[in-house]
Amino acid sequence: MSNYVFIESRDPSEAADVHDCFNLASQLASDGDQVTVFLVQNGVLRARVGAMSEMLNSVIDAGVTLLADDFSLRERGIGPDRLRAGVASSPLETVIDGLAAGARTIWN
Repeated sequence: MSNYVFIESRDPSEAADVHDCFNLASQLASDGDQVTVFLVQNGVLRARVGAMSEMLNSVIDAGVTLLADDFSLRERGIGPDRLRAGVASSPLETVIDGLAAGARTIWN
């Protein structure tokens, strides 16, 4: 079993390859790997309550840990209480700790 950290900085509506990244994360989690998707910058926009994103639903359902950068959330005026179920606010240190522990990292 491998440990993966995906860092997603774009809103899925900005680029088609964001879908590929989320599909890969879901597949790896379904195969038994430990997968975290860390949303930063505009990537946090779909993490809001009421934001339509089947993609986020599918990664959550696959068992992916979904985190949103607390700084990016604050920059966009999104409080942790406005995050959809299955998404947690987290500091950047979470990614740094994962890198230090040897997680395979994909930055999209």
